[in-house]
Amino acid sequence: MAESVLIPKSNSQPVKVKQGQSFWPTLGRWSFILPLLIINLIIVIIPSVFGLLLAFTDWSGYGPINFIGLDNFSKLFQDAIFFKSLSNNLIWTALFLTVPIAVGLLGAYMLSGIKRGQILFRVIFFLPYVFASVVNTQIWRQILHPRVGIGPILADYGIPFLDFPIFGTRETALFAVAFVDGWHFWGFLVILYLAAMTAVDAELYEVARLDGASRFQQFRFVTLPSIRPTLVFTILMITIWSSLVFDYVFIMTGGGPANSSEVMGTYLYQNAFQRFDVGYAASVGVMMSLWVMLAVAGFVYLRRRGWDI
Repeated sequence: MAESVLIPKSNSQPVKVKQGQSFWPTLGRWSFILPLLIINLIIVIIPSVFGLLLAFTDWSGYGPINFIGLDNFSKLFQDAIFFKSLSNNLIWTALFLTVPIAVGLLGAYMLSGIKRGQILFRVIFFLPYVFASVVNTQIWRQILHPRVGIGPILADYGIPFLDFPIFGTRETALFAVAFVDGWHFWGFLVILYLAAMTAVDAELYEVARLDGASRFQQFRFVTLPSIRPTLVFTILMITIWSSLVFDYVFIMTGGGPANSSEVMGTYLYQNAFQRFDVGYAASVGVMMSLWVMLAVAGFVYLRRRGWDI
């Protein structure tokens, strides 16, 4: 029989609590979360640890695994193509932290003033985001085709701006792919920002109007501070997604021409599945993980500075 102990209350008589009774509720809670932990262990943790260990090997994807220490990282820091892919990731991040966010904020703010037919506009803006990347890339590949696309048509009217292989030119390939990806992505930001703006107290705008604030001043001093949690969240996610960008670059240019649009994701794929240098590809993956860790660290820093989500 379990022993009883007396726990004094602050304003009443002591209450008897039987020792050992808290075990079964705790076991019940763990029984619910245990399947999720097992799935997370199998799908996420074990492959992540295995991938980290592969970065210190020369494994080709089959055969024996030989540990070679830091040789892959030593080679990586002397690899010009890797640094090119890293710089392209930085450019990609800079582009997506400016243009889509700015256009998304503008579109959401303009759409927030529309009372009739807003659902229709939401669907129109969000529609490109639900299309598969293969569909989006093929549409824009035909639109920007140097012979049958919009470029030659504009050139016939005296606007020779797009009548060249925009995806096959070293100076424009990365920016062209980023444009296509941004076209499909900015509507998603519009929906997020619009949802945040509709939750802003209307009285704040009324007070701002009474103080003589213009539309721009209302947006700057009322809207932006009110949707700051959503804005910071999207900045964090875009930074993380920019380190993992792969599909649009792989489909449209494959990292070319001459590695001009190479990003870390496509460089990892080439080393793992075309050159069969899995160990070296894993070291590239480690650098991508460090990128994400830096983004999360920056997010934690912002939270400590008061940018709470």
